[in-house]
Amino acid sequence: MNWEQEVAKRKDEIVRDIQDFLTINSVLDEETAGPDKPFGEGIHKCLTALLKKGEANGFTVKNLDGYAGHIEWGKGDEIIGVLCHIDVVPPGDGWTSDPFAADIRDGRIYARGALDDKGPTMAAFHALKIVKELNLPLSKRIRLIIGTDEESDWRCVEHYFKHEEMPSAGFAPDADFPIIYAEKGLIDAALQIECPHDGKDAEMVLETLHAGRRLNMVPDDAEAVLSGAVTADFESSFADFVKGKRAEGRITKNGDKWSVKVFGKSAHAMEPDNGINAGLVLTQFLHTQALDAAGLHFVKAVTDAFSGDTRGKKLGIACSDEISGDLTLNVGRIAYVRDKESAVGINIRYPVTEKSGRIKDALERAHGVKLVSFKDSKPHHVPKDHELIQTLQRVYEEQTGEKAELISIGGATYARSLQAGVAFGPLFPGRPDIAHQKDEYMEIDDLLRAASLYAQAIYELAK
Repeated sequence: MNWEQEVAKRKDEIVRDIQDFLTINSVLDEETAGPDKPFGEGIHKCLTALLKKGEANGFTVKNLDGYAGHIEWGKGDEIIGVLCHIDVVPPGDGWTSDPFAADIRDGRIYARGALDDKGPTMAAFHALKIVKELNLPLSKRIRLIIGTDEESDWRCVEHYFKHEEMPSAGFAPDADFPIIYAEKGLIDAALQIECPHDGKDAEMVLETLHAGRRLNMVPDDAEAVLSGAVTADFESSFADFVKGKRAEGRITKNGDKWSVKVFGKSAHAMEPDNGINAGLVLTQFLHTQALDAAGLHFVKAVTDAFSGDTRGKKLGIACSDEISGDLTLNVGRIAYVRDKESAVGINIRYPVTEKSGRIKDALERAHGVKLVSFKDSKPHHVPKDHELIQTLQRVYEEQTGEKAELISIGGATYARSLQAGVAFGPLFPGRPDIAHQKDEYMEIDDLLRAASLYAQAIYELAK
């Protein structure tokens, strides 16, 4: 079977369907949530559109109360799962084109979700469609499982598997090729910082400071509001400071209030060093200023605990292993409101051989911060000799002519919701990982190559 040729025959249809799919804004929006649309109108629209497409093409489809859905083909007692998600992170600022226009430029589709994970989801749908159209004999069912809350709290997965059976094996088209066989543990934690007042007046008062939208993103913008008088060199020293941090900044005055903004670079939390954390740049700068006692205490505590350290050394949680590498720590949210709120939200990715209990104990003992919430998703690891891995290695090597190396990541994919699940593409070796960044894109040729690999993988796993 020439899988690449089968995909090439359908190129125009596949590209058109991917573009249409990417134009739907499927960011979590709980303000528009309601019956059968728990995560908002956009995600509901996106899920409905995909399930209707599946039904129109003769598949068995099911919508589980708007939390998730599936598209299925084949017969048999066993299920092979292809786990996708259609929700996307907020686009952020600085895009060259509308993040939901799905513009094609220089052989690339630019859109939020082009890489993570709506482009690959549609590629997987067409892979399943090819297997169906070729009427290939299967002994198992293939089920495209569609999640809707992967970028937040995975409530979709929890709901889905309360009502549906677990596939015997499967893959998620939501990371890198060749094969992701190990995924780090994932911790979301909230830390509170007590900010005492000394009773003294200060000319410069920190009223608010906010940075970050999601814990799994490096914040690319941050803003502090100051009241009172600033020093004569405040604006020049700010400009020099942010420039030295490879960031940008802006100060504006409104009455007796000053708005101080920093613009950094967004990146996926699994490697914070790929981004520039605007919130930490801002707290570092404010730490050099003569603020009120409470405000200064807050920015000092944040700076002391996190600045210049994405490996958790300052908090005493640093660790590493040969399978999955270093623990990483991302400060995804910073929130300060004078006399009301002083908190930091962090996202930790820890090695597959590490115990989350040790990390929790260290956070509870950390100086200057108080642990107020701790959510843990355990690491995931499939043995190298598992039949699933052996099959996917063979498919990848046959089509690409390259060795199918096994790799580990700090990201969390739906593969970890299966007992035997791995991530399989869509990012090919050597391609930049621009998931969660501005101007996210996917090479059209890579999407077609991925569809070809997925089609053969589906067939080989279910034949």
